[in-house]
Amino acid sequence: MTSYSGISTTGSVSDVGEANKEAKKLYKRKFLSSSVHIWKSKISWRITLSAFMTILLVQTCILNFSSMHRFETQKLDELRESGHSFIVPLVNLKKVDMYTSPLEEMSLGRLFLLTRLRGVTVYGSGLTDDSLVLIKSYGEMPVTTLFDQNNVRKTYRSADYGRYEFVSTVPSPSGTFYMVVRMDSSHVQGQLFDFVMQTILIMLLMSAFVTTVLMIALGHWLLEPILFIRSSLQEAARNPEDPDLPESPFDPNDEIGGAIDIAHNLIRQNAVNLKHIKSAAEDKIHKLAYYDTLTGLPNRILFLQSLAERAREGGEAKASRFAVVALDLDHFKDINDSMGHNIGDAILRGVGRRLRAAMPETAVVSRSGEDEYFIMMPLSGDVVSARDVAERVMDVVRAEPFMVFNESFQVRASVGVSTFPDDGTDPDQVLKNADIALNRAKEEGRDIIKEYSEDFDRAVQQRFQMLRDLRDAMEHDQLELFYQPQFDLKSGALIGAEALLRWWKPDNSKEGGSFISPGVFIPVAEQSGLIVPIGQWVMREACEMVKSWKDEHGVDIRIAVNVSASQFIQSDICGFTQQLLDEVGLPAHKLELEVTESVFMDDIQHTIQTLQNLHAIGVELAIDDFGTGYSSLSYLRQFPIDRLKIDQSFIRNALNDQDDASIARTIIALGRALGLKVIAEGVESIEHEKFLTKEGCDEVQGFRYSRPVPAGDFIEFAKNYNGKLSSFSS
Repeated sequence: MTSYSGISTTGSVSDVGEANKEAKKLYKRKFLSSSVHIWKSKISWRITLSAFMTILLVQTCILNFSSMHRFETQKLDELRESGHSFIVPLVNLKKVDMYTSPLEEMSLGRLFLLTRLRGVTVYGSGLTDDSLVLIKSYGEMPVTTLFDQNNVRKTYRSADYGRYEFVSTVPSPSGTFYMVVRMDSSHVQGQLFDFVMQTILIMLLMSAFVTTVLMIALGHWLLEPILFIRSSLQEAARNPEDPDLPESPFDPNDEIGGAIDIAHNLIRQNAVNLKHIKSAAEDKIHKLAYYDTLTGLPNRILFLQSLAERAREGGEAKASRFAVVALDLDHFKDINDSMGHNIGDAILRGVGRRLRAAMPETAVVSRSGEDEYFIMMPLSGDVVSARDVAERVMDVVRAEPFMVFNESFQVRASVGVSTFPDDGTDPDQVLKNADIALNRAKEEGRDIIKEYSEDFDRAVQQRFQMLRDLRDAMEHDQLELFYQPQFDLKSGALIGAEALLRWWKPDNSKEGGSFISPGVFIPVAEQSGLIVPIGQWVMREACEMVKSWKDEHGVDIRIAVNVSASQFIQSDICGFTQQLLDEVGLPAHKLELEVTESVFMDDIQHTIQTLQNLHAIGVELAIDDFGTGYSSLSYLRQFPIDRLKIDQSFIRNALNDQDDASIARTIIALGRALGLKVIAEGVESIEHEKFLTKEGCDEVQGFRYSRPVPAGDFIEFAKNYNGKLSSFSS
């Protein structure tokens, strides 16, 4: 038995032999022309060229460094021997006079014509020293000159390789004759060229032969196994989970065959692993797609599927009734913000466990959002109404506090409930209706149960339509600003105006449209977040208008703009205000921002920082509707406020209600004590004015002086005003 990476194979010897035979047949079919596969391979060509060039380079180096020089030297030696053999027979040794040439001139002439001999210069040795004496020259004059016996070994080759000179010695009884022989060597270069060409041809043939032999060996022992394993890898890439691998025809006992065997086993093991991973991944994906990761409860998708299945169970004859409960934890964001998400997550898991434990197996408990749960429960037996289910759910949450890290947390919840098929035959619609009921429960104070009513749906549709109309109003310039003047109560001077938003909605009536009350569309804008761009438009429009009044009409007043909670908290109101004032060119103190005191108390630290930044810009700040909220006087001292604005409800009832009168007096006294200006809105009569004058109020506005009017009417009012509040008595 052999084993690689956990994959083992067993079988008899005969079975293994048959398998090997079949594998070899398959291999021969797939690689019938292995040489064709090898020579088509890019790596084969790289190896071939590398081997060929290496062998060729080695032979070229041998040729350059030894063979050419040796061949040339051999040919020159042969030329020297032949020249020497030409000269020696012509020497007459009977002449013993060392100053007379021993050569026969006539014979030399024939040699010059018939052989490569071109010239001879004869030197004789001196009598007293080693110096040589020039005796006579024949034929072409050689370049080599002999002075003594020490330079007789000199040779000379002309620049064009056409002439070769050497020294030949002939001994005689009287001494030695030295002859400089000049030979025609032009043929040597041709012979050398032929030698080089023959050598190159032999080198190419030898390189090709050696390379071919090498490639055949490499192809059989290396490239064919590589192509085989490449084919296996390609098959594994095409079908990684179930590759069709042929049996290896290579010996598993050598290095390459063993490597192929291991590779095949790894491919098979990878296929097994992929199947396991795919199965686990599908399970994980299913869990992520249909279950909440924090609580392990079904998510909204699976909950909707369960609703649909439950709705189909009764068939067309009689649909089974079930309740759908939507539950939202009240003020859960405060827990996360104050205690941290670890505490919040623990509470969410605890709520999920309680709900699951308290509901029967037939019920489906789901977590659909951060702090929202859905419960579906069949209505049968003791539980006959959706409200019964809702009350059970509410009791589960209220039963006892949640203990997290030895701390106790009392959690409350708002609950909305609807019934299938009473409140809808479509599961999606029933779930939507439960959501609508939940939203109504949160709007009406939280910690209550609301059963779905068609009136809720109509209210939602009306709100949605209002939001669509409001968006259209912004796009089609249906919004405009009205302005209500503000006066200094002591001097009577017109000191400012409050910008108030109005919406003229066109329709098909005789009047062509009607004004929509701000009390109707402002809450919709705040809930949708549309109040932020609307508020920025109001601020820009008001600043541009008051700047134009100053530039065009000489009316220099401040403008008061209401800032919503969303605009104050969510937007970069400081940056926007600074940029707006710079663009419009309005002095900062000519803009007053009014924020209700309830907005101030949502986040004290953020409020203080924002107010300080706005105060640093130079704009004036006012608390609007002061006295109707729950401001803390200790925090009020930290706010850089310029003005308190008494809510109009206190002023209107001050003459008839002692409590409202007392509140107005207290606010005025408080403003004086804190060094703040106090402005009263809702002044409708001379009696209101006298009351405020007596109590020391600083500024006023109200119907006694003017209703909010369009910009054109306001500037006419400002230009015609005589500066006396008494003029409004008539």
